[in-house]
Amino acid sequence: MTREALIERQTTETSIRVKLDLDGSGKWQGSSGIPFFDHLLAQLARHGLLDLKIWAEGDLEVDNHHTVEDIGICLGEAIKKALGDKAGINRYGSALVPMDEALVQVALDFSGRPYLACNLDLPPGRIGSLETELLEEFLRAFVNHSGLTLHVQKLAGRNGHHVAEALFKALGRAMREAASRDPRVEGPPSTKGSLD
Repeated sequence: MTREALIERQTTETSIRVKLDLDGSGKWQGSSGIPFFDHLLAQLARHGLLDLKIWAEGDLEVDNHHTVEDIGICLGEAIKKALGDKAGINRYGSALVPMDEALVQVALDFSGRPYLACNLDLPPGRIGSLETELLEEFLRAFVNHSGLTLHVQKLAGRNGHHVAEALFKALGRAMREAASRDPRVEGPPSTKGSLD
């Protein structure tokens, strides 16, 4: 049974197409129009062993906000669709990822209840052309549209590039663990009988 999804979103601000295979090998393809954000999405795919293709056109002449947020929306919807009823998954995942002086912890639950607790403590500014404040906006959109409970904590780090990259690597690894199937689990891993 394949766990794949294709999501398309068209607004007056953006045009987004996301293709996802949860059981991939970590291949990334596409462009958001924001090079550093593409770098982060490639890390998410690689460390999550997701095959991820994203094509996006947005009103980058205004700023990056709409594009980053709408990619988060589409990726969240793709994850939710690909997981289906979540039968047999581990449900929970966590990762602690260092990158030089940076250390980021991610813990998540495919609970069906969107919640974001985010403490990245990044100063306002840009990494390449990506505003640091948009990292949390991406996570919020992703969480709200995937039904994911997500806790993100920067434990150490001064370099914004290192913190952001450790975040996306940790998110990918935690998602891989949570979405992995356990042959001993029958149905959704909840005493309620469903995760929604």
